[in-house]
Amino acid sequence: MSENPGRFNAKRAALPMFATLPLPDPDKPVLIAGPTASGKSALALWLAEAQGRSVVNADALQVHDSWRVLSARPSPEDEARAPHRLYGHVPRGADYSVGHWLRDVAPLLAENPVIVGGTGLYFSALTEGLADIPPTPPAIRAEADAILAERGIGALLADLDPETAARLDRRNPARVQRAWEVLRATGRGLAGWQAQTGAPLLPLDAVTPWVLMPEKTWLNDRIARRFDQMLREGALDEARDALAHWPSTGGQPNAPLWTKAIGAPELVAHLKGQISLPDATEAATLATRQFAKRQRSWFRNRMRDWTHRLIP
Repeated sequence: MSENPGRFNAKRAALPMFATLPLPDPDKPVLIAGPTASGKSALALWLAEAQGRSVVNADALQVHDSWRVLSARPSPEDEARAPHRLYGHVPRGADYSVGHWLRDVAPLLAENPVIVGGTGLYFSALTEGLADIPPTPPAIRAEADAILAERGIGALLADLDPETAARLDRRNPARVQRAWEVLRATGRGLAGWQAQTGAPLLPLDAVTPWVLMPEKTWLNDRIARRFDQMLREGALDEARDALAHWPSTGGQPNAPLWTKAIGAPELVAHLKGQISLPDATEAATLATRQFAKRQRSWFRNRMRDWTHRLIP
């Protein structure tokens, strides 16, 4: 029997869990979202090779140069198999927002790429548009940091306009602080800015949008095995290199984004002699499972118009 050209050849692709997925339209960019450890990078690489595409990163931690292993960036060997863009190009400590990412990704759309990652805000900005909000002055960010540290998230929430407060995830300090900073800096609530969002770079009808939704037990097992593999491949050395630059707020909600790589705060704590390596591994694995749970919830609630692909 001849092979169906509209299906992945699982043996050739070495991706049996994706064997039943249909090939996407070769003339449209492909967006692949999914929780951590779901195999989305492997799928993106195979598609890039099969259809002559580039792979563009849509993960807010993989843009940083500090964490190749701990953020599960593609290996040098994988990067040699197809063009990879926006991986590890942001120096440690540099500001990098969803607006920066949109500006960086715009000229890459001509490559008909596979855009892959787990950062929902990147995808929503790409397909729904992003409000052109002025940057936050450093003094106002410092003021917000101090309020959050001294009085807690409730103090920031209390100052927000009702429309913005009603839309926010009140359990997410970073989102609440961002909304507070926008109001303080511009005199206008974040919801008001978002109401004037411009046209998206890539509306959903111009792309093939997939969300990988793995079964929970299967994913948790992959998460545990992957962190052990990260340790074997040098994650502890990456944390040791970061230790000299680690801020006092490292890993906390108001800390620089590069310190929030899953597993980084735990490995740094181990290197400081605060916990054992087995305890750091257990804590990092638990943090990764919790992060994957939040990602799955985001994808279910915010990406309902995407094609959801159940795996394995």
